[in-house]
Amino acid sequence: MSPKDIFEGQLAGKIADVDLDVIYQFNITGDDGGEWVVDLKDKKIYEGEADDADCTITVADEDFIGLASGEVPGAQLFMMGKLQIAGDMGLAMKLGELLG
Repeated sequence: MSPKDIFEGQLAGKIADVDLDVIYQFNITGDDGGEWVVDLKDKKIYEGEADDADCTITVADEDFIGLASGEVPGAQLFMMGKLQIAGDMGLAMKLGELLG
């Protein structure tokens, strides 16, 4: 599984059920990385950058896969310095609604 699979498959099927009015920017580093926008305001996910992201998450591809699969808690990645957050930290805490 790759981050692209997670964004286009797993997360795309969940965004309609998430009641958050927020735009997340994901910057995934590593060989399978890329930039992804999860726009919960307009209920869409796309590759690229959002000029108006409320919260930006930067994480390595392998760590993102572990996070999305539930193998590694986001708080653990953050405390280990493997997950960086820019913008609204409170919104980052709500990612469980999307990834869970």
